[in-house]
Amino acid sequence: MAKEPGAPLLTVAVLTYNGEDYLERILTQLRNQELDGEMEVLVIDSGSTDSTLDIIARFPEVVLHQIPNHEFGHGRTRNLAAQLAHGEFIAYLTHDAIPQTPMWAAELIAPFAISDKIVAVMGKQVPRVGCFPLLKYEIQGMFAGFGPDFGTGVFYKDKFVQSEGVLGAISFYSDVNSAARRAFLTDVIPYQDVPYAEDQLFGRDLVEAGWIKAYAPRGAVEHSNDLTLAEYRKRIFDETVGLRRIGHDIPVLTAKAQAKLTLRGIVGDTLRILRDREFSWKRRLFWLANNPRYQVAKWKSYRRSTLVDLSDEAALRSGSLEHSRKR
Repeated sequence: MAKEPGAPLLTVAVLTYNGEDYLERILTQLRNQELDGEMEVLVIDSGSTDSTLDIIARFPEVVLHQIPNHEFGHGRTRNLAAQLAHGEFIAYLTHDAIPQTPMWAAELIAPFAISDKIVAVMGKQVPRVGCFPLLKYEIQGMFAGFGPDFGTGVFYKDKFVQSEGVLGAISFYSDVNSAARRAFLTDVIPYQDVPYAEDQLFGRDLVEAGWIKAYAPRGAVEHSNDLTLAEYRKRIFDETVGLRRIGHDIPVLTAKAQAKLTLRGIVGDTLRILRDREFSWKRRLFWLANNPRYQVAKWKSYRRSTLVDLSDEAALRSGSLEHSRKR
């Protein structure tokens, strides 16, 4: 996995589809990175119809590769990026994940120096201002669980891992903001070509094979999905169905359990909103009234996703946000 002579240290691959809202900020931040080595920026666009391509044209250093929309696949397109890239390492960003500092790239790949066994790194995600409270608190809680912001976390499978729950926690991976040894992806373990949850499957594949993944909290991005209530409902469906499809044992959620989880979520979020100093008092009142609708939608959709027959393609398409966005 040695660096090729003359190759850049890092390729940053940005996957875009109608990404005009945040792309200029992303590419500007990438242009301003302070990295001790050459950095290549690669954008793979899958048929954007907005101003995405016009924005890219304003950054002549960016390498653009275009594919038809129907050829996009979460794992497949990331594998393509690894094949097109020249860097020793490849970092992945979605078109709505904005590096927070000029040190983002350096911090994201720093854990690779700890050990050759570390083959993938996940960076932190910080929810955007305006993100609805349910999602905001989920993102904050999730990444807080991987360790403090001043350290690096490493995760691997050993004899301690005796249950699916612990394995799931150890192997959790998000490629919204991530990096990998490029040769590992091209020659050892690539992403699997699955409809959804390709990152979770990749995380499990690598730790099951005896490799190590790391968490780099200082390599942070601003990211939270800009979703309407209807879109959020479908995103929950996609995420849960995706996990079921890759073999996660997710039991059916009963109506009673759905009601209990909805109530618990509403009460917990209400208390957090009341204590949240990032909200003005007007915004607190707004979310106290509106956030419960997201909790209701979340658990209703989650229950539906545990009940749906995975062989019923019509039912899967009708509940899917991914399918509704395909052309």
